[in-house]
Amino acid sequence: MTAPTAPTAPKSARRKSRELAFQGIYEWLLAGSETGAIEAFLHERYPTIKLDDAHFQSLLHGALAEAGPLDALIQPHIDRQTSELSPVEHALLLMGAFELHSHLDVPYRVVINEAVELGKVYGGTDGYKYVNGVLDRIAAQLRKAEVEAGNQSHPQAQIASTDFSPPPNPYANVPVSHKAKTAPRRAASQPGGRPYSPRTPRKD
Repeated sequence: MTAPTAPTAPKSARRKSRELAFQGIYEWLLAGSETGAIEAFLHERYPTIKLDDAHFQSLLHGALAEAGPLDALIQPHIDRQTSELSPVEHALLLMGAFELHSHLDVPYRVVINEAVELGKVYGGTDGYKYVNGVLDRIAAQLRKAEVEAGNQSHPQAQIASTDFSPPPNPYANVPVSHKAKTAPRRAASQPGGRPYSPRTPRKD
């Protein structure tokens, strides 16, 4: 018999929309599935989830449609090629970069914090720190005025934002691919041929 877990705060509709979009982007990176098929599978798997559907649609379809340009945006801020990122980190960076670029109504700190929280749940031990550092750099590029205004209001923010920044990227000028990766990583399958989503969240 497993011990009961402590109750957690309910997720907002906007957070659920990001989590579902992240899972769809993750699947696309692994298996290269069609966007419409990914969306249909997610709705079938979570038929009762109450999310911000407009935001979910925007993040999923936008990140996949703009994956090439988003990879080009991410590339100068990482220490390896985008194809060498873990699929969890890559999916979070694609989603976060798209939201920073296309949803100016969402504060940049909210975009980064949401990606970091998903990284803590689904990623490796320190993967969320890497995502934090890269998105900080992208935010400084895309939302310079907003970031500078935030740093003036919170002087320690500028110091904290660089704690986990990756080293200089030797692949900054390497062309990036607009296609999903289908090898060597392959999605595991559930019974019936359905692909798994990112790994089950860790239990603290």
